Amino acid sequence: MTLSINTNTSSMVALETLSATSAELSATENAVSTGKKVSTAADNPAAFGISSEIGGDVAGQSAVNDGLSYASQVVSSTMTAADSIISVLQSVQNAVTGLANNEGNATSLGQINDELNGYMKQIDTIARDATVKGINLLATSTTDGLGITATNMTYVTGLQGDTQTISGFTASIVADTGATGTAGSLTDALGLTTGSTVGANPTSNQFLTGTGASIALAGTGGAAALIDLVKNAITAMTNVTSQLGSNSTMITEMSSFGQAQADDLTAASGALTDADMSAESAKLTSEQTKQSLGIKSLSIANNSSQNILSLFQ
Repeated sequence: MTLSINTNTSSMVALETLSATSAELSATENAVSTGKKVSTAADNPAAFGISSEIGGDVAGQSAVNDGLSYASQVVSSTMTAADSIISVLQSVQNAVTGLANNEGNATSLGQINDELNGYMKQIDTIARDATVKGINLLATSTTDGLGITATNMTYVTGLQGDTQTISGFTASIVADTGATGTAGSLTDALGLTTGSTVGANPTSNQFLTGTGASIALAGTGGAAALIDLVKNAITAMTNVTSQLGSNSTMITEMSSFGQAQADDLTAASGALTDADMSAESAKLTSEQTKQSLGIKSLSIANNSSQNILSLFQ
């Protein structure tokens, strides 16, 4: 081997090796500190690109899950209102059943009439108050002046933009009760009142007519027909709760699926970019040892030129 003070090949080889080791050590330290083996496009363009696309899907799925949670709250609020209305209707049925026992007694009928009108107000008030951010599935109109802006609700169920719509229940209630005329309120749709003004409390009902001494049972079918009127209303609201329950179940299932999908997407992204910390730990120790040896080797190579002096002593 030729000894030269101008060209130290051993030093160059040692320096090249040390530089490569330092670069590998830097990459390993970055993986250990970030927890990622691919943190930039420079690390692995393909993996980084795919991971970025998956990240977008994860964000999109998160938005879908938030929308499903919101839809669940709307359905839950409507379900609570519907259950409360059914409870009031049961009280209405109890009051109407007592009409036959008081027929001809104007005083008693007047008291029951006031009681029934109070129930009508309760039903319509509950229906109007079942509003979540402007959405009210029990409302008959969006012009009630109480902040109701929609009687239907559409929500996204998946990343591909698939949607589901829950339509307002006024039409189905009218179909179940056979109520006639324009439904200005929920009690109109239930066939318990008629001609109500949107957003206003009803002042009469379909069970009694007249006032004072002339107050009497409405219609010609007697108490039995009036009781059937209430039963139809209860059936209509029970059908509403059934539909709400079905929608609630679907939303819950879609929420669970959406969360599982988000977890799968996150895992897929991690498989492409996350570092194996046990492997990186072992690699870090190895690279640090190689760096120390490289520095020692470079030091020995740099001192080799000093050995030439011994040839001239």
